Amino acid sequence: MADAVAILKLRIIKGTNLAVRDLWTSDPYVVVRLGHQKVKTRVIKKNLNPLWDEELSLFVPQSQPRVLKLEVFDKDRLSRDDHMGNGEVDLRDLENAAGMLKTNPSQSLALKNKEGSPCIKCVDGHVVQEVCLKLHNVESGQLDLHIKWVDLTDKSPILSS
Repeated sequence: MADAVAILKLRIIKGTNLAVRDLWTSDPYVVVRLGHQKVKTRVIKKNLNPLWDEELSLFVPQSQPRVLKLEVFDKDRLSRDDHMGNGEVDLRDLENAAGMLKTNPSQSLALKNKEGSPCIKCVDGHVVQEVCLKLHNVESGQLDLHIKWVDLTDKSPILSS
């Protein structure tokens, strides 16, 4: 993507206490959108606490909003897939932290969330964010995510790994 400022490496780790959409269980998968891009995980059959541990990559365009949108669905063979919740992650803090690290690479970086635990930090020269995303528009469920911002505007050797 020509106008990309970064690559977002998103690891969908797991889902917890997802909603039942079949008889006693669900066959969940996650759809992720950033701007006009869309990627999705594989389907985990018959599991309300799926472990995907799957990495997806998206380009972060210069001109798009910095909001990562996630939706969970239950895969159905004979009908339309059922909605199992959705959520959003604002990427502006992650982008700002990446900018701070780029201007001062020796800087120690650990930004805390409202509860006081580190949510954005520098790991091996990359800015990463751990997210526990409570799903909305559903009776229960959350997703655990690991997001890494790989800046494309900096050609330093840190980003080659």
